[in-house]
Amino acid sequence: MLNFIICDDDLIYRKKVENLIDKYMMKNQIEYKKYLFDDYDKSFMDIVKQELPFKIYILDIEAPTRSGIDMARIIRNKDVKSALIFLTGHQELSQIVLKNEFVFIAFINKFDDSDKRLINSINKAIHIFNQNPIMKFKDNGTQYSIAFDDILYITRDSVERKCIIVTDYAEFKVGKTFTELICLLNDDFIQTHRACFVNKKRVACYNKNKKFIIFDNGTTIDLISTRFNKELV
Repeated sequence: MLNFIICDDDLIYRKKVENLIDKYMMKNQIEYKKYLFDDYDKSFMDIVKQELPFKIYILDIEAPTRSGIDMARIIRNKDVKSALIFLTGHQELSQIVLKNEFVFIAFINKFDDSDKRLINSINKAIHIFNQNPIMKFKDNGTQYSIAFDDILYITRDSVERKCIIVTDYAEFKVGKTFTELICLLNDDFIQTHRACFVNKKRVACYNKNKKFIIFDNGTTIDLISTRFNKELV
């Protein structure tokens, strides 16, 4: 899923950006969600702090209480993966953005063919995201695209007869069989239990004797069996 986070204090222009995104994304079979703000306030900061997949920030440089440049700095201190697109009527501020070395997609002047440039920038951001290994599958009419790096582990719920994909930001219960999902994984995943595969890149601590795993985000599981102990050694 893509998450578009848009901040512009001009309601008309904010709606314009929203409509452009909707029109563009209708042509793509990718789930997406939009978050709209008129200032870099607490609600905006709450989204910055959330562990959401594939964030694309579209930031106005000038907002009522804070600068988009300051906000980009805050975002980058926490998050180096998200795409940053600056959209402003102040072309003269481009040099300030460049000096900060934010690693951004584009600096777009609202008054210089901005529609076309914004669509090109979104396309570029999606292309970059697609370079990351992604688990893609369809289940009950829903298309899933989940980055492997976001997955902690995959397990099976014997009661509901569903598989659970546990990520930083959500748990996805799907009707795919355990075998079907495992066939989609890459070499970063190893089996620790007859009903569990974990992302070894996300394992921070493994205790063989007490049989538990702690992931790098603090999540703990005990889905370990002696049969698969050697996999985590």
